[in-house]
Amino acid sequence: MAISCLCLSTANLTINPINKHHIQSPLNSTLKSLSKSGKLDEALTLLLQPHLSKTHNLDSYATFLHTCISRKSIHHGRTLYLHLLESKDAENLLKNPILKSKFITLFSACGRLDEANRAFRHGIEDMGYVPESVFVAMAIGFSKNGKFREALLVYCDMLSLGVETGNFAFSVALKACSSVLNLRIGKAVHAQILKNGEEPDQVVYNALLKLYTECGSFEDVAKVFDVMPERNIATWNSLLSCFVKKDKVFESLETFRKMQRGKLGFSWVSLTTILAACARLTALYIGKEVHGQIVKSTECPDILVQNSLLDMYAKCGMTEYCREVFKGMKSKDITSWNTMINCYAINGFMEEAMETFEEMIKAGYKADEVTFISLLSGCSHTGMVSEGQTLFNKMRSVFRINPNLEHYACLVDLLGRTGRVEDALEVVKKMPMKPSGSIWGSLLNSCRLHGYVLLAEAIAKKLFEIEPTNPGNYVMLSNIYANAGMWDEVKLIRELMEKRGIKKQAGCSWLQIKDRIHNFVAGGGFEFRNSNEYRRVWDELSKEMERLGYKPDTGDVLHDIDEAMKVEWVCGHSERLATVFALIHTGYGLPIRITKNLRVCGDCHTWMKYVSEVSRRKIIVRDTNRFHHFEKGKCSCNDFW
Repeated sequence: MAISCLCLSTANLTINPINKHHIQSPLNSTLKSLSKSGKLDEALTLLLQPHLSKTHNLDSYATFLHTCISRKSIHHGRTLYLHLLESKDAENLLKNPILKSKFITLFSACGRLDEANRAFRHGIEDMGYVPESVFVAMAIGFSKNGKFREALLVYCDMLSLGVETGNFAFSVALKACSSVLNLRIGKAVHAQILKNGEEPDQVVYNALLKLYTECGSFEDVAKVFDVMPERNIATWNSLLSCFVKKDKVFESLETFRKMQRGKLGFSWVSLTTILAACARLTALYIGKEVHGQIVKSTECPDILVQNSLLDMYAKCGMTEYCREVFKGMKSKDITSWNTMINCYAINGFMEEAMETFEEMIKAGYKADEVTFISLLSGCSHTGMVSEGQTLFNKMRSVFRINPNLEHYACLVDLLGRTGRVEDALEVVKKMPMKPSGSIWGSLLNSCRLHGYVLLAEAIAKKLFEIEPTNPGNYVMLSNIYANAGMWDEVKLIRELMEKRGIKKQAGCSWLQIKDRIHNFVAGGGFEFRNSNEYRRVWDELSKEMERLGYKPDTGDVLHDIDEAMKVEWVCGHSERLATVFALIHTGYGLPIRITKNLRVCGDCHTWMKYVSEVSRRKIIVRDTNRFHHFEKGKCSCNDFW
């Protein structure tokens, strides 16, 4: 009733400008009040009154659309847009930069990019000068919907029309360049920033850091960081991320310490960034230092930080620490449970992994694809065939999860490793999707383990088509031929690799001692191997190991050379160099932690067991498959890996 009276009074009055102001204010005030309180139906009813279109000011429309955007109410926004489009009196409102930007934002926020683009293009030729904000709204709309190239095209359109660009446009363009890893265009935008009279703001500087970090241009990261007049936590986090991507863990930690010395503090993003690097490089002691910072913090760490801490301990082989952190978490999510399950699985403790899985289900968490990848992979590397098959079958029947390529790859690997190569091949044939390179690669590895030469040739042919530049496939087939004594075929594979410019990945290992990561390459380290310390420790080890019954097994040296040369070759494997180095440079009784980029060979595995017995040291080796915990002459993998 009040609305009807208001409509009647405004329709019958002839007023001067002063009276008009007084009458418009209550109406617009009502509209703004309805919009802000979320009563969009009532506000829209007022806005759609045809005889009242001229009385609404711009602020009323803008407030209404702002609420539509915050609530993602496309119905109300679209209805208003169509009304204005059809109204001759109000059509010009669609050319107003403020309203145009808001319509673009609303449609794109609701995923309606076609409508957003139509609102952007409508009447743009008649507007004369179109401000930066309109173009930026459209570019942001594209970016938030993953259309980064289209966002850059909008930026290019803005430049071609001579629109004056500022920090707002620069930051959007740089973020789009980061997302598509387009360093060339990103540098062009950077050049425009330098030529522009306006001083870059913090957002632009951070966007530049992100661009150069994502694109791997680390020298430019340092240059941008050095010239920044101000640096906030986001800036420092970008620098941290840059170092982490270069595996510069100690530089990351030093940057973190500088943040604290500068009284900037740190964000949880800072800690998750460093913890991820520690996990990748098995830098346990740095990870523990970061854990100390978390414990000292007055704030409660968020779930992402705690999950990162779990992952770090898991990938450093510290199952006990991982479990303690997990038990101490006040709240957990599915990632927390999956990380704990994976921790047990990669360290060979499948009984504990299965128990944790059961705990998770009882606690009311729903298993996902990642859960089963960890479990199936763990079963594969511990030879638990029946348990793995049962889990695979339960995925669909009990947990309503359709197995994807990774799950099938785990099942194929599980069957193949235990000698059931024909069964594994049957699974591949019956898969509902096309086999991936990883599945064929798993089958090829099974052929290597069990001597299926003819099948290996057929599988390798497929792999050479799917992954023509993957050196692992060529090396695997070469190893299969070598195991069978087919040296002419080995030579042909090596010639093919040379012809295609494919190089075998060198075996390397690394370990942390004090504040340094030490790297070792197979066949390298001549200066170290010729040192008196190395010779002394090596001779003592060899003498004692020989007394206990160790003899080098050169079966994994797949080269047509004499036996003495094979022994020399296997003695130069990177994990052995790292172990001897650790025995020399670390205190008696301390565990030795080594990470290797390839699978540990059979003789190195045996050698490690003897070293752990002779030196009375625990040796933890993380290879591409899993962890090996060597202690008192035994390995946690039970010689199955």
